[in-house]
Amino acid sequence: MEDDMEPFVNGFFSYLIENMSRWPNLPREDALRQAAQNWKNLSLMEKQKYRTKQMEKRRIRNDHKCINRRHKRQPEKPKPPCARTSPHGSCPSSHRMKRIKRCPRSCRSQRSKSSCKLKRDNSMATDVKFNASLSCSDPQSHPVLIIGQLRHLNLLKFSHLESKLSPRVTEETFSHAVACLHPAPTDRVSLYLDMATLAALPLKASRHNTTSRAHAITRLVKNHVLNVAEESVVLVCERENLFASACAVVRAFPLYSRKTGNLAAAQVKKEFGCGGDGDGDSNTDAGRNVVNVEFLLINKEGNVDCEPLTEDELLCLNETARGIRLTARIVDMPCNEMNVDHFIQAVEEVGKDLCLKPQVIRGEELRERGFGGIYGVGKAAAVPPALVVLSHLPKGAQETIALVGKGIVYDTGGLSIKAKTGMPGMKRDCGGAAAILGAFYAAVKCGFKDNLHAVFCLAENSVGPNATRPDDIHTLYSGRTVEINNTDAEGRLVLADGVCFANKDLKANIILDMATLTGAQGVATGKYHGAVLTNSETWEAKSLQAGRKSGDLLAPIIYCPELHFSEFASAIADMKNSVADRQNAQSSCAGLFIAAHLGFDYPGIWMHVDMATPVHCGERATGYGVALLLTLFGGHTKSELLQSIAPTDEEPPSKRLCRD
Repeated sequence: MEDDMEPFVNGFFSYLIENMSRWPNLPREDALRQAAQNWKNLSLMEKQKYRTKQMEKRRIRNDHKCINRRHKRQPEKPKPPCARTSPHGSCPSSHRMKRIKRCPRSCRSQRSKSSCKLKRDNSMATDVKFNASLSCSDPQSHPVLIIGQLRHLNLLKFSHLESKLSPRVTEETFSHAVACLHPAPTDRVSLYLDMATLAALPLKASRHNTTSRAHAITRLVKNHVLNVAEESVVLVCERENLFASACAVVRAFPLYSRKTGNLAAAQVKKEFGCGGDGDGDSNTDAGRNVVNVEFLLINKEGNVDCEPLTEDELLCLNETARGIRLTARIVDMPCNEMNVDHFIQAVEEVGKDLCLKPQVIRGEELRERGFGGIYGVGKAAAVPPALVVLSHLPKGAQETIALVGKGIVYDTGGLSIKAKTGMPGMKRDCGGAAAILGAFYAAVKCGFKDNLHAVFCLAENSVGPNATRPDDIHTLYSGRTVEINNTDAEGRLVLADGVCFANKDLKANIILDMATLTGAQGVATGKYHGAVLTNSETWEAKSLQAGRKSGDLLAPIIYCPELHFSEFASAIADMKNSVADRQNAQSSCAGLFIAAHLGFDYPGIWMHVDMATPVHCGERATGYGVALLLTLFGGHTKSELLQSIAPTDEEPPSKRLCRD
């Protein structure tokens, strides 16, 4: 409906039901538009007549072809006389009238309170479905959004997209639309109303950007999908950008929502034959929209490759999509729905899907076993902290890789408490652990060939009688002592325990920790690039390459412990937990604190990813980290798609410079 129309309340639907039969030959969409226009032209008195009608609950035929007219409610039958003379002094149970409670206003019908439940977090969410090839659909009933770089769109013939555009768009219209595109940085042209849209990505991508233009894809999808029952997004790209482009689309459809308006939307859909059968219970998928993601791939010769995606590629894309959406959902959930207990339940559910049982160390057992960092951070919270480990141990493994995630489910700052404007959004402080969980799930589903451990360091940094105080000294799992001079520098404490556990107990030769560690990361590398700190120049180059190929971008920060670690000097302990000079490479120093507990002489590979800013875009989580980790370790999987984009052992820049 047009943007300038006023919002319709219950009266419009009463009017619509009565008048739909006036346009029997019009398609449903045109009939709705006509009814809306007529409603707009009615006087206030005429509208009020429909708003005040007492209507019965509408009934919809299962075939969705007819909507029965609502009738006036029948007058109630006289109540049977009560037996006031009964010995109990009240009406017998057979004469009692059942109380019917009204649902919220959004429900607009009478039913028992128990059957009017608010939607769960997956209600009205959009299902993202990857198709092997282009399906046939009519834009009028299944809108389509076509996205690609201008040079790729110019290679297309109308026949390549005819199955998505016919019969609404002609070849001449398509050719004129492509000629009209002038991206600056993006551009779009409508081919048929808003039902068929052609969009062009930015012309250029610098060396620090992804060639897939993933961030532009996500913005275009968010802004131009119509959120109807079923629609399509067609991506025109090179095969090497297939994975990053698919992940970019997935990021546009977050799962979590607690908006009660979703219930009203589901009611309207069901009443007009768009939903499935049932009573609108929150556990059904009747109201879920479907977005079909399809591809037109450009080969190295510059021709359109009409071969469909393989089963391996579809499996990889679908499992990666689930991992990204799981990660974003956890990050979006507030602490009252995603505390340590809930996070452990999420890990257990993933473990159940993968036939794995997690190891859980929590509460006082953490203190007894020497995990002073995790225990010290979370001991003041109502829900005790935990170290949780999921392990995938296939036969014939050659290497052991440990992924360690910071899972601070809420960060008040502790006794070094955050300001009122700095605390909102701290539900996202578990973004590292959430990304590890999503990546672990997808990696195992894609056939990870080596030992893979996911270590979750879970705690709530809260305030209470047992809270850690500044000046307290904790002994961490490494055996080293830490003087607390800032309780808001808690992430490095839990991660220090996590990486030491990965080294001592899991015997990992590659350890990667991921965390929303420092606000300084956003200053150092910006909103779109996470920061990577590592003891290996080769793996630094690999991680940057993986970032560009996945769309989860990375930028290196300084690894120089001999100059920076003195920031943690303490007179009475091995180190403090926060720097003396906050202007001296804060993000690098925070990462070095973690490395110090592993040991700067650690012979294996250690990588630290700080993703405090790219973990979210606006008020929604991005699912950052899942695609990055899958690409970085793609060579360790059986997936041909991940193997094809896994970083190669290219020579690090500094070695090339020294040689030249």
